[in-house]
Amino acid sequence: MQTLFRRLLRLVPRFGVQVTDLGPGAAVVSRRGGYQATEVGPGTTVLSRRGGPYRVTPVDKDTWLLRRTRGGERGEIPKQGVVPLGESGALVLTDAPERVDERKMQLAAAEYLCVQHVTAMLELYGVTCVFDVGANTGQYAKRLRRAGYTGRIVSFEPTSATFAKLEKAAADDPEWRVFQCGLGREETTAEIHSSWLTMNSLLPPSDYGKDRYSRFKKSDTEEIRIRRLDEVMDEALDGLTAPVPYLKMDTQGYDLEVFAGAGKRVTEFVGMQSEVACLRLYEGSPTMSESVAVYEAEGFGISGMYPVTREATTGRVIEFDCVMMRAEAAPQA
Repeated sequence: MQTLFRRLLRLVPRFGVQVTDLGPGAAVVSRRGGYQATEVGPGTTVLSRRGGPYRVTPVDKDTWLLRRTRGGERGEIPKQGVVPLGESGALVLTDAPERVDERKMQLAAAEYLCVQHVTAMLELYGVTCVFDVGANTGQYAKRLRRAGYTGRIVSFEPTSATFAKLEKAAADDPEWRVFQCGLGREETTAEIHSSWLTMNSLLPPSDYGKDRYSRFKKSDTEEIRIRRLDEVMDEALDGLTAPVPYLKMDTQGYDLEVFAGAGKRVTEFVGMQSEVACLRLYEGSPTMSESVAVYEAEGFGISGMYPVTREATTGRVIEFDCVMMRAEAAPQA
């Protein structure tokens, strides 16, 4: 039977089609042809019309990572490493493990896991609107979209140059709204440090912060508008039937002021996320224990803690992303 099969394969090209032989008993017949076959495991072959050679990295028993490579004089098959995560997952590194900066890898993994956890909580609790306070240029909202969240996002960013980038990022997303203002305890105007990139703050840097970040040496400021969260909620939620909001805050030491501005309407949020500090980068900012105590007093319980920054020399965590939910608001509860 195999002999007959092989004879037929040799005859097929005479009829204007091409054959890609996959081994005993298997072949692909195509009028266009040009396929390349890459064997990735026993009984498993990947076909590609434009590709290869491929580097095949085993991830699990029946799972492989394929990366197309260009080849060449330098043998440019990129090195990769696979770090197992439990029984059914793996972290795939874009470089060999021995060349990876472990601290950066851990923080990147924590960021990824945080977004995955938040997205799962948004789905579990049926969240329909995420308040993204301290949006910068929209990094957080983009991560949520990549992770699969499709509901409304309302982002707040006060500084003009950064807001322009945020507005551009949200332009093609009808469910992503943006507000140029800061949020705080009262309606007012204030001076914000506007030259610290992703770390712009209404608070001055602490001595520790000055020692750690050279960007704090700059002193450019901008006058911004500050609004209360409870005063903007109706506008942000307009058009949503029975809205279920989630509050994310990343305001460089100012999260408790934002939280205070929610007033009694804080009870409407089924979950929240705050960047809490173990080591204070800003003068007058609360410690992690102070922040968590305030949030717990309003009925939120911790569901996840993820390091944001870490001291390279000591290993100490500087800030955590703290995710908190109202257990009684979960559907199954």
